[in-house]
Parts: sequence; structure tokens; C-alpha cells
Amino acid sequence: MKAGRGIGRRGLIGAGGLLAAPVLAQAPWPAGQTVALVIPYAPGGATDVVARLVTQGLQEKLGGTFVMDHKPGASTSLAARIVARAKPDGLTLLLGTIATFTLTPLALRNPGYDPLADFIHVTQVCETLSVLVAHPRWPSLEALIAAAKARPDALSYASWGVGTTAHLPMLDLLSRVGAEMLHVPYNGAPPALTDTIAGRTDCMFALYAACKGHLEEGRVRGLAQPTATRPAAIPNVATFAELGIPDFVYTGWYGVQAPIGTPPEITRRIERALTESLGDPKVQAFMATQGLAPSVMGQAAAVARIERELPQNRRLMQRAGLSPE
Repeated sequence: MKAGRGIGRRGLIGAGGLLAAPVLAQAPWPAGQTVALVIPYAPGGATDVVARLVTQGLQEKLGGTFVMDHKPGASTSLAARIVARAKPDGLTLLLGTIATFTLTPLALRNPGYDPLADFIHVTQVCETLSVLVAHPRWPSLEALIAAAKARPDALSYASWGVGTTAHLPMLDLLSRVGAEMLHVPYNGAPPALTDTIAGRTDCMFALYAACKGHLEEGRVRGLAQPTATRPAAIPNVATFAELGIPDFVYTGWYGVQAPIGTPPEITRRIERALTESLGDPKVQAFMATQGLAPSVMGQAAAVARIERELPQNRRLMQRAGLSPE
């Protein structure tokens, strides 16, 4: 098992004092045992930031040892299959994502797991903030949409791949406003953002953590953000609702899942521990700097979100002509 890169324990706790002092568990679990948080991506990036906050928060509140176990591959389905088939004893958890539960099951003919039946969705942990950014030649969302309507497919938008959280929101947006643009998928987010900055593509949905510096330096313009209200981290970019496109909310998310059959006394303790640790104002302030919005919501709300987003994303994929591989 690998410890992963990202913010270190000393930097997160010592320098920032972000997590509270340990509150050792009284029940048998985890009782000094090692609990693996299986991560569906390679080490590094925002996922490791979230994973460290989760593992350190659980360890501080519950005792035991919580470690990061990176299992990338197969569009996050490899990690999901590992956890779905693990013994339901609370010693194997998953750091699941919007892709794991509302995109990959639609993109793969046989992902090897059922997104609802094979897991206890202990809680959502946080949302990833994104912004519709454009080359500075576009002064506003209104101007971009007007040009796209006037010249169908003359404008283009970038994404980090077909069927991703940068592609599907644009399909939804263009359908709502009755416009057309050419989709230019890239092999990853950095080259997509680079070409938008250079003006080779007109716009894209970008993660706030990735485009923050470019927004501040004026290399791209933030046109709108797909959140219900303006988050504290991005106070100067209007929501789509404010600009006349109501109910356009599309955020990525991370959650913690356990194999089906895991005792409820364990999953309840995990939820309580994460509610406490991620509710710390210092932790929340740190998350905002990383383009993350804390959203610990419990099992019922986490399941309801997946049940809502699965059919929504299925419709968007069908609109794009995508079928399971």
C-alpha cells in the first residue's frame, strides 16, 4: 500500500493545525487495525488532497491506522470492484467519485459492479468546483452564446475526454440555450486548458483548482459557475442561475463507500467522524484553497444524488451518441 503524494501529515496538521486532537475509539472497530482507503487514481493531484483529509480525519477521530491505497485503472472501476468484493468488516473503504458511480457504469458495458446495490454510500465528502472559462476575447456568457447561435459549430469547446465532467455539462448547456459548438476532446485537462488560454478553443468547463491562477492573471475569463450559489472560494463569478439559466448545477464530488453488508455501527461512526473532522473551520478554509467545497451529507442524501445523476448522465451520453464499450 502506498502513502501517496500531496500534502503531508506534518504539513496538514503541524503547520495548519487543521485537525482536532485524537478521540480514540471505544468500540472494537477499528481497534488498532489498519483500514485501507482505496483510491481509484494514481498518486498526486486533488484526489490525494481529499484522501489525506479523509484518512487523517478518521484516524484522529477513531484511532486505528487509515492508509491510502492507490488502485488506478479502467476508468476508476478497478478500485470499485476491489472494494465491492472486499470483506464487509470496515477495513476496506473506497474514495468514490462522480465518475465511479454516475459515469463509468454508463460508459462500460460490464464495469464489474452495481453502483447502488454493491455499496453502502456512507457519505458524500466534498464537491469539486468548476468554472466555465473562456478565452478573454469573450466578454460574457451572453456574448459567447449569441455567437454560437449565430454561427453553429464555428465555435469550439475543449474537454479532457468524451463523456467526462467537462464534456457532459457543455452538452447540457448547449441544449438548454439552443446553440451548437464543436467539441474538441483532449487527453487530459492540462492540454485542454492550455489551448483555451491560447485561443485555439473558445471555452471549457475547468476545475477551479486548475484554472485559479489563470483567472487571477486574466489569461482566461470566468463566465459562469454551475453551482446553486456562489461559493466563498469563487465570489466574483456569477452562477448560471444569476445569468438567466436556472437549475444548471453540475459539480463533481467525492464520497466514502463501504462494501454492502458492512455493519451500520461502523458506517455510522465513519460518517460522524467525517462530519466532525471536515466541519472544522480551518479544514474548510484549506479545502476552499484547493477548489473543494465540504459537503458531508450522510447515506440517504448520497444515494439520492446518485439516483438523480445516473439517468441525467445517461440522457446526456445518448445525446452525444455514446454507447457502452
